[in-house]
Amino acid sequence: MKLSFLGAAREVTGSCYLVDTGASRFLIDCGMFQGSRAGRRRNERFAFDPRGIAFVLLSHAHVDHSGLLPRLVAQGFGGAIYATRATIDLLGVMLRDAAHLQEREAEREGGPPLYTVAQAEHCLERLEAVEYGRDFRPQVAVRCAYRDAGHILGSAIVEAVVGGHRIVFSGDLGQPGRPIVSDPESVAEADTLLVESTYGNRNHKNLAQTLDELAFALTDALRSRRGNVVIPAFAVGRTQEILSHLADLRAAQRVPPMDVYVDSPMALAATRITLKHAALAERPQLEGVHFTESVEDSMRINRIRSGAVIISASGMCEGGRIRHHLKYNLSRPECAIVFVGFQAAGTLGRRIVDGAKTVRLSGEPHPVRAKVFTIGGLSAHADRDALLAWLAGFRRAPRRCFVVHGEPLAAHSLREAISARFGWDATVPEWKRSVELC
Repeated sequence: MKLSFLGAAREVTGSCYLVDTGASRFLIDCGMFQGSRAGRRRNERFAFDPRGIAFVLLSHAHVDHSGLLPRLVAQGFGGAIYATRATIDLLGVMLRDAAHLQEREAEREGGPPLYTVAQAEHCLERLEAVEYGRDFRPQVAVRCAYRDAGHILGSAIVEAVVGGHRIVFSGDLGQPGRPIVSDPESVAEADTLLVESTYGNRNHKNLAQTLDELAFALTDALRSRRGNVVIPAFAVGRTQEILSHLADLRAAQRVPPMDVYVDSPMALAATRITLKHAALAERPQLEGVHFTESVEDSMRINRIRSGAVIISASGMCEGGRIRHHLKYNLSRPECAIVFVGFQAAGTLGRRIVDGAKTVRLSGEPHPVRAKVFTIGGLSAHADRDALLAWLAGFRRAPRRCFVVHGEPLAAHSLREAISARFGWDATVPEWKRSVELC
């Protein structure tokens, strides 16, 4: 049996792992590469024949894990895509939105889109729902189970047993003790383990410190400097968590009254799905929240000069409405840009976080004069200590441990910690590397 690392290897996007059992081939995730133009070009060609893939095991709905599924189906994949029910509900929103973005980008730049809305719709027909903790068999010789990864709604740790060999893929693991989602479930054993390492080299501040930082950023901009606050946030998961924290801060009177604009049709749909799947009725409700759907409503937000908290996607500022809000607020020293999630190398968000003095928006240079806050403690990814605590749940050492879904420094740092603490055989694989498992 052979395992190939076709994405999220020494990077955090493009999650895709190919398992070749000898009798069949299947994928764990089929994600989109994001960031640099050179990286995004990898989305155009698969390293395998989609027609030869029997099925897909999908960990969760984020596009860096799911975003190439419509292209996979369009190029001949005819099998089932297994995901949790919540993930399937979210994909109905996210893949359609991703297809709209592909079509618009193709119109702007010329050439065909990666996939169309019609192809995304066709892909959604291939989804099959599975429940946490229940075994299912995509094929007679392959037994699988999903466990709650605690990252976003519906996120899963994927287990696949082939010929007695147990492969466990952590997916994106969540930080314990967060609202809306459960803590990641522990796993007892694996022969081959793939573990994410997004924050493998550092810890988050605790939640109390994190909320202190968020409260300061909001109060400083809204009350002291009379500006706006722009929060780039993933429409799925992060936006709902931010709204929950804002409600808590307002209930405790730790931040001033504010008008909160959630400028993302996808975020509105994802919030409705979250309300359907998660028990949120007992949490404080945030007043003054406005969900905008139309382009006209979005444009009206840009006329607001003070007192607004604008939450918009994409979380890494690579596309979508967030770029327009940055255009109108980034150069204003009275405003604040608050980053609440990981910014991958090559993205606009990463350039701003790294201290760029000027960035280009809509083809024009814009000076960065707003205050920039990076609040890593709100990340939906487990930090170093949480990753090691999850790994400590294994009753015996995996035969092989591969550290994936992390930039090189983070991945190698976690590998060293795994070797030092547990004595496991841990490796940071390169992109397109293949290894024999048994």
